[in-house]
Amino acid sequence: MATVDEFGKPLVVPICFAFDGSFIYSPIDKKPKSVPTSKLKRIRNILNNPNISFVIDEYLENWSMLNYLIIQGTAEIISEGEEYENSLSILSKKYDQYRKMGLESLGAPVIKIKPDKIISWGN
Repeated sequence: MATVDEFGKPLVVPICFAFDGSFIYSPIDKKPKSVPTSKLKRIRNILNNPNISFVIDEYLENWSMLNYLIIQGTAEIISEGEEYENSLSILSKKYDQYRKMGLESLGAPVIKIKPDKIISWGN
């Protein structure tokens, strides 16, 4: 996922995500971080500028079968309420690692992405 800081400097980080049919959710999980969650660059960037972009790709040795999606949209940070609880549930269902780490009980924020434009290429 790509975000931009207040100086226009981009930051790209890999994310795990789940899609509920309308929105994309990506958690801030308990993998080790060098700063507190509130100080993470991607969080600060989203709070200052909600525009994001990210790529979902499938690489294959057979280049005639390569494909990807570029998703552009806006992001916000959610940390409470029914939507937040639902996002943790769908993430935990998708990723066994999140079930094992107890994502639903961490109290960590989730990045909610509203897709505005989807560009696709390939199969």
